[in-house]
Amino acid sequence: MSVLKILHYPDQRLRLIAKPVEKITKEIYKITNNMIDTMYQEEGIGLAATQVNIQLQIIVIHKIHAIEKNLILINPKIIEKKGSISIEEGCLSIPEYRAFVPRFNYIKIQAINLNGNTVEIEADSILSICIQHEIDHLNGKLFIDYLSELKRERILKKLIKLKKRIK
Repeated sequence: MSVLKILHYPDQRLRLIAKPVEKITKEIYKITNNMIDTMYQEEGIGLAATQVNIQLQIIVIHKIHAIEKNLILINPKIIEKKGSISIEEGCLSIPEYRAFVPRFNYIKIQAINLNGNTVEIEADSILSICIQHEIDHLNGKLFIDYLSELKRERILKKLIKLKKRIK
């Protein structure tokens, strides 16, 4: 497998809306394996396909909370939500920045697994937050979109400075 290149804000490809996966193929297996390798290499707890410039509705989540293995969710949709929670979130596409984001504490999602079966998963706490964060990516939304315009402008300036330092 291989590690994929992660897109960084303000790359406009992060704003694209992912297309549904029509069929589970060998290519989809390869994409999900590469996404998992990338997530671990970058020390993330979740990754959306759009973050690696693959415009398909696929997310992978590190085995956290009560989950014993990595979650691979294809065409995920939130079908139930309640409660509220806010923790400091970070993102592999927005390095070195974290912010408190309002989320639902509990969600139920419907998705397709790698066997092509429709599954329903209930999640709360950190797992719920992570899934919501990654689904946002599939819809072209970043966690900083929940922040004020002033805060987003500051983040952009910091990221531009960081990029110049790295070059």
